[in-house]
Amino acid sequence: MKTIRIKGLLGVCLLLPGLAACGASGTAASGARDTARPSGAVVTSCGLETRVHAPPERAISLEQNATEIMLSLGLADRMIGTSYQTDPVLPSLAREYRKVPVLAKQYPDHEAVLAKEPDFLYSTLSSAYADEAAGPRADWKKLGVPAYLSAHDCESPGLTPDEVRFDAVFDEIKDIAAVFGVGPRGEKTVKDLRARLDRAVREAPKNTGAKLMWYYSGTATPYIAGHGGLPSTVSELAGVDNAFDDIHQKWPAGNWEKIAERDPDVIVLADLTRGGDGDSAEAKKRFLRANPVTSRLDAVRNNRFIVVPGSAMDPSIRSVGLAEALSKGLTALYG
Repeated sequence: MKTIRIKGLLGVCLLLPGLAACGASGTAASGARDTARPSGAVVTSCGLETRVHAPPERAISLEQNATEIMLSLGLADRMIGTSYQTDPVLPSLAREYRKVPVLAKQYPDHEAVLAKEPDFLYSTLSSAYADEAAGPRADWKKLGVPAYLSAHDCESPGLTPDEVRFDAVFDEIKDIAAVFGVGPRGEKTVKDLRARLDRAVREAPKNTGAKLMWYYSGTATPYIAGHGGLPSTVSELAGVDNAFDDIHQKWPAGNWEKIAERDPDVIVLADLTRGGDGDSAEAKKRFLRANPVTSRLDAVRNNRFIVVPGSAMDPSIRSVGLAEALSKGLTALYG
């Protein structure tokens, strides 16, 4: 969940029929050129089919999650721009990130993107393709520029399924790798992520009976995880309950009195770096301990907190890190 979205709270849709005819060999080294390039691919994302005639050489990633996926695939040399950094870039990607020009602090507008003459656009958030941002993907298609959008935030809610699943994240990574003709890199990246996810699930303590509240942001009005988002999926995989899974919104606005009635066993705190009201984990703890209602919560009185990176709560290359952080936190609390 990120406040840079212009649209409402959307879910994650499964990838529609994806890429075809991408049989290239690749190297894992960042910036390395593949010796065999595919002739093209057909990309269908969120209902829009666009033909990529050759692996892009002038790609622009429109926000950080897309940027980090591309950098993880060793594609810095194919990128002519990035934008909208919301958190410090993953340390393992910082060096490559510095090679890519930053086009705007937030989203560049249509004319700024057009001036760069891109041959591929990529965002994990539909807000990047708003009229006041880069502009609709259909318009870019008319200009012959493929514009990929992540499955989890389609422009049309009708294309968005009810639940986030890791397979959708992994399929997206493989899609982007196929578009750029580095399929083996995508396969390896996904294989490594799957191994980490399996290990996190395996190592999580069993039969704790714990009910969790995932607390993203806000103090007067807290935003918590309901059903269908990544926290709900990660809770299920770890064998614990999301205390608010009966609320069929991914990030509903909560009410502290109602939360107190359910009295969750553990509170998972999103640690956000943007500096807003109650964003950091420490700010959340201070509020919870000082507020007359929340200070009586069992989790607060017994200091049962788990801190996770806020950015990991969005489907992205960081998503497996959310499962790892939860597994470690539950182990520390329950052994």
